Amino acid sequence: MHGQDRLRSRDTGHERGVKCCRSPLDPRPLLTMEDMGMGGMGHDMAGMDHSQMGGMDNSGEMMSMDGADLPDSGTSSAPMDHSSMAGMDHSRMAGMPGMQSHPASETDNPLVDMQAMSVSPKLNDPGIGLRNNGRKVLTYADLKSRFEDPDGREPGRTIELHLTGHMEKFAWSFNGIKFSDAAPVLLKYGERLRITLINDTMMTHPIHLHGMWSDLEDENGNFMVRKHTIDVPPGTKRSYRVTADALGRWAYHCHLLYHMEMGMFREVRVEE
Repeated sequence: MHGQDRLRSRDTGHERGVKCCRSPLDPRPLLTMEDMGMGGMGHDMAGMDHSQMGGMDNSGEMMSMDGADLPDSGTSSAPMDHSSMAGMDHSRMAGMPGMQSHPASETDNPLVDMQAMSVSPKLNDPGIGLRNNGRKVLTYADLKSRFEDPDGREPGRTIELHLTGHMEKFAWSFNGIKFSDAAPVLLKYGERLRITLINDTMMTHPIHLHGMWSDLEDENGNFMVRKHTIDVPPGTKRSYRVTADALGRWAYHCHLLYHMEMGMFREVRVEE
């Protein structure tokens, strides 16, 4: 590169009297009850042990639990002090209509600080901090496959896994069990199955199954698009189909590698 070219490559516009205004920062996003999988619960919380909620500030933050001030995107309801949720007895809520159930390994688990109770795929949701900002944000709902379901079979079974963690302890896991304590996930060679992921944390987790494709489903359980990695935002429940066509031992983990390192990792074994 000649000297004059190097000079032009460093030109910011000041030398030519051309200046560009810096765009303002977006407002700091706040997680709402809906973002945490608690939206639309209304006053159906009568079955819940409120005696354990003594640490929670009910003055304003609980106002959003009736869903009245939750817009379509769930952006303007009052933020909640997440630390106060640790004492909530979510097990009483599992039997309520429409409430998400949870595996026993999450109950009274010191490595699990919250559980989402009202979840949905939210495939058309831009995500926390990206809603209603005047810009077009592409979502999974915008993806259209150029081919039909490559396998064509309906899943023979469903494996449900919960993405769990404790933010203060920086512990991450599946079903409240970190990798070092977890048994492998066993798949039979050639089978077609469904994996359903429920995010019980306040962070988005991109989940990657090595060696096999992840065929994302829409809200009605139909094939939508083929992916390597599936993003699972807080308070969502997303399903995808897998054909176990690769024998061997495969990694299955969150692609935020510091989450993987701290336990959000499983071994998947495909055996005959």
